[in-house]
Amino acid sequence: MVLCAMRRQLLRSGSCAVWARLLLQRQSSGCVYSSVHGFNQEEVTEKLQAFPGGSVDLLKQESGIAVLTINYPSRMNAFSGSMMVELEERVSQLESWMDGKGVIVQGAAGTFCSGSDLTAVRAISNPQDGMKMCMFMQNALTRLLRLPLISVALVEGKALGGGAELTTACDFRLMASGSVIQFVHKHMGLVPGWGGAARLSRIVGSQNALKLLGGSLKVDPELGLQIGLADGVLEVRRAEGDAGVVLQQAENWLSHYTEGAAPVIQAVKKVVLSGRELPLYEALRTEKDVFGTVWGGQANLQALANKSKHR
Repeated sequence: MVLCAMRRQLLRSGSCAVWARLLLQRQSSGCVYSSVHGFNQEEVTEKLQAFPGGSVDLLKQESGIAVLTINYPSRMNAFSGSMMVELEERVSQLESWMDGKGVIVQGAAGTFCSGSDLTAVRAISNPQDGMKMCMFMQNALTRLLRLPLISVALVEGKALGGGAELTTACDFRLMASGSVIQFVHKHMGLVPGWGGAARLSRIVGSQNALKLLGGSLKVDPELGLQIGLADGVLEVRRAEGDAGVVLQQAENWLSHYTEGAAPVIQAVKKVVLSGRELPLYEALRTEKDVFGTVWGGQANLQALANKSKHR
């Protein structure tokens, strides 16, 4: 099977070879599933593309912040099969974006995402195809979270089911006033399958995760802040609010953490990612190797020349 794009990128970057090798050994480099697990990327992609509709749009900006838009308003931005494939393709593009520093994930037309399009769900309701779709989306969302970019889910309207899971595949979550995140899987006779439960437990703790999943609780911005699911609330007066205003607020928020040279911001994300996913000893060695990629680099030398450390 062809290696995932992130694996190829990591293996090509000799300065981070140790990081790549350690993550590969622990199945922590991009894709979670491969042919070893009975997963055939090409086969699943072909099946998913049989269910078209909507799009996943990517805008790369000169600021180094990209905007990834889930675009299927007539279905509350639910993922069709072809959109799942497009998501994986957009993540691949972001993995190779050398000038990137951050990415904002949003939904079109004032709502975030309502999970899977039921047309596709009904057509692949047998357990075998459901498991393949599950593995495909876990791969895509794990790669999204492991991007060397700082990611933010901009939640407007509703993030339901798989849409709620998508928010957990970002480093941060910003909720617009009036928005809701709800893990509705129980009402569908399911549990999260796109990795949402595992990520949610790490974000809010196991007890809160049990409450959100078992109670299918509606998380508004206030509750989101209280339990740590939301990292900020964007107040927008509906008479004035439109997608441009809210998106600009999110970009302003993210810019506080992406100011600086792209190689440095990407290095920050890499060391935090390693600290989160590797044992301490391995994370320390990885940090040393990533440190070596920026020490003596252009940004470092410029900072030394400007004596900017104590400013």
